[in-house]
Amino acid sequence: MKDRVTRRDFLNGTQIALGATLLSPWTGLFGAPENEFRLAADYYPPAKTGLRGSHAGSWETMHARVAGATWPAGRPGETFDLIVVGAGISGLAAAHFYRQSNPQARILILDNHDDFGGHAKRNEFNIDGRTRISYGGTESIDTPSSYSQVAKDLLVDIGIDVQKFYDAYDMKLYSSLGLSKGIVFDKATYGEEKLVVGYNRIPWQEFADRSPMNEQAKKDFVRLWTQDRDYLPSLSREQKLKKLRKMSYNTFLKEIVKVDQQVLEIFRRWGMSFWCVGSDEIPATSVQSYDGGMPGLNQTLPRVGYRGNEPYIFHFPDGNASVARLLVRSLIPAAVPGNSMEDVVTARVDYSELDRRDGAVRIRLNSTAVNVVHTADERAVDVTFVHNGEAHTARAHDCILACYNGAIPYICPELPATQKADLAYGVKVPLTYTKVLIPNWRAFADLGLDFAYYTNGFFKQVELDYPVSLGKYQFGDSPDEPMVLHMCHVPYFADIQGPDQWRAGRRKLLETPFSEFEANVRSQLDQALGGAGFDAGRDIHAITVNRWPHGYAYSPNLIWEQDYASDEEKPWIRGRKPHGRITIANSDAAAAANTNAAITQGWRAVQESLGD
Repeated sequence: MKDRVTRRDFLNGTQIALGATLLSPWTGLFGAPENEFRLAADYYPPAKTGLRGSHAGSWETMHARVAGATWPAGRPGETFDLIVVGAGISGLAAAHFYRQSNPQARILILDNHDDFGGHAKRNEFNIDGRTRISYGGTESIDTPSSYSQVAKDLLVDIGIDVQKFYDAYDMKLYSSLGLSKGIVFDKATYGEEKLVVGYNRIPWQEFADRSPMNEQAKKDFVRLWTQDRDYLPSLSREQKLKKLRKMSYNTFLKEIVKVDQQVLEIFRRWGMSFWCVGSDEIPATSVQSYDGGMPGLNQTLPRVGYRGNEPYIFHFPDGNASVARLLVRSLIPAAVPGNSMEDVVTARVDYSELDRRDGAVRIRLNSTAVNVVHTADERAVDVTFVHNGEAHTARAHDCILACYNGAIPYICPELPATQKADLAYGVKVPLTYTKVLIPNWRAFADLGLDFAYYTNGFFKQVELDYPVSLGKYQFGDSPDEPMVLHMCHVPYFADIQGPDQWRAGRRKLLETPFSEFEANVRSQLDQALGGAGFDAGRDIHAITVNRWPHGYAYSPNLIWEQDYASDEEKPWIRGRKPHGRITIANSDAAAAANTNAAITQGWRAVQESLGD
């Protein structure tokens, strides 16, 4: 479909003809009224608490579009070189790469949320005049040595030196205080509700003896952790990999290691915050790469490397929201004051600078794209979006869709049916990151606890924040300092498997009111910490629930996924192919929920846009 008009031709004057022939001279010259989209000077969504993430107002328009609603595509009121749909890290990176090739390009970035960053969301809290910062989604630059070269280069371009995290992250703080993981055993499974602290710190026999497990489960638990045994001695490593790739961890423990049911229940939800499924759907080959390794396979399938031998420390206080902020600084310097990775942490974003009429790059929040189509001559793309209930249309030479893959078939109706099916294949994974502000973490220190895992709770865990001090932001390293706790909830359905459980989970999250999250925060913190004097009614100062019904990118590494002979057969790779002047960028396009994928796919989409 794409014609032979090159990017250079367009920049050298085609845009003048476009404005003259397709738009009225006044809208082509002056654009839409500035006050229609520009945000107020006091606009600052990171400080909001309550139900965030996919907040009220961010998803209703797209759900209406999926249900069949339409909006009229009016005459384009604005023209750009590029329109990006989605202001997450992939969309922001795409704009960055596009500007590198075309420094004078005019770019509009649309997003349905009230903040930029996508899942890389920043949460701020105030307590006694002090600001505490945390992450509402994407939490870290995971294993930067494994990033693609273009992603590594982008981090450098926007001012990130990953080596600085070795000084910023206090890797010894919690261990120096004698803190470790604990398990909150549930009464229904174990006959008693009990917190047992010292997981992987005290001897395994001692941990088991303190637990309410039955005697056989205690023996099996200790054996699982202490016995160096190859459970598949007759198979080669390649044969083991083939067998265990299609065998769940739960099945491996039950049928090969032969542990008691109570041991199975300990690990059933252990990986819910990572895979968002139970242990009956996680391949046995995968568990050693999670949480320092899960037990039972050390001799059967010795682990080869872990995170590229890098520690998990590459973390800004607000997670990868600072990556998004640095990208916005590179695109719209006036919006994010400062000039370093240190000062971006405490910089206050001026949201009123994001969508100025005279800006070369404009980020337009609270704006849901509902229709993306080529013009009749295929020389441009019209994008209709809904802002404050009103439909608007803008035109661009190129368009990059950096939104969810699942939305693309509905907003881009001219795509071939086969490509729509490929885009719909990867079901996104629902989850919530809940943040809880407390005045101090003395109860954790007194219990010797930095992470509590609930065997059967609404929230899978509660944990202390990552101990990172960067620039002027200092982590409260004393137990008497304020703390932002992290709690993760993933809807769990014992009777639903495969992607259908994520579809059901999405519906469940959207139906769950804030009051239910709050009630479970209070009850579960009292369960774990009440023995050390914690009182939820007194000690909880604020709660932010970052709800992501469309959260992690689809994971193709679970036991139900078929094997593919080549990358070209994978639906997510087929689905991302360009369609005329429309290209696709997001982590969905790589079926990988990480920042490396988001950046790399943004770069790929730009290269496709700039091709003849």
